[in-house]
Amino acid sequence: MQSQIKPLVERRTSPPEQSKCWSSLTLAQKFSASSLGKFGYELAFVRNDNGHSLAIFICNGGVAVVSEDGDINTAPTLILRK
Repeated sequence: MQSQIKPLVERRTSPPEQSKCWSSLTLAQKFSASSLGKFGYELAFVRNDNGHSLAIFICNGGVAVVSEDGDINTAPTLILRK
């Protein structure tokens, strides 16, 4: 009995370094982003408010935000427009 070999499916997307917003993240945000990336989150955009940056990540409709200090909030009170 021959076993069928399934072809490998490439599930990785482009690395976050290639994102246009990646260069505007702080070092702490980049470390947190790598942790979120393990769960499938991708950087959507960076919001600058009164001189403070807030990185917004999205994964399957879920939203996570990362403060300048690298603090991750997976239940933000942030409303995103579609």
